[in-house]
Amino acid sequence: MMNKFKNAWSGILCAMKHKSVLLQMILGCFAVIAGAFMQLSIVEWCLVVICIGSVIAAEMINTCIEKICDMYSLDTRMDIKMIKDIAAGAVLIVSMMALTVAIALLIKHI
Repeated sequence: MMNKFKNAWSGILCAMKHKSVLLQMILGCFAVIAGAFMQLSIVEWCLVVICIGSVIAAEMINTCIEKICDMYSLDTRMDIKMIKDIAAGAVLIVSMMALTVAIALLIKHI
């Protein structure tokens, strides 16, 4: 059981080496700082944590999909481009949902 957690932490650390994942983690830290200044309620904190975790997890999955596609072929192929675009689109959807929550919280607390 401990080995699974060790592998998972290793995966998180490995993901942090990718700029897109690291950027999402940094933005998540900014969201936490903003939440502290806004004195969010427990429910609002839960929303923020779910949003941050969802965006980071989506970006990690997207990074894995891109790496797998690159392992298969580095040539420009329309099928691989489509796979990468769909994965990136999923990240965009989750990010836009998180942004919507952030804007709603910001409006409420201003």
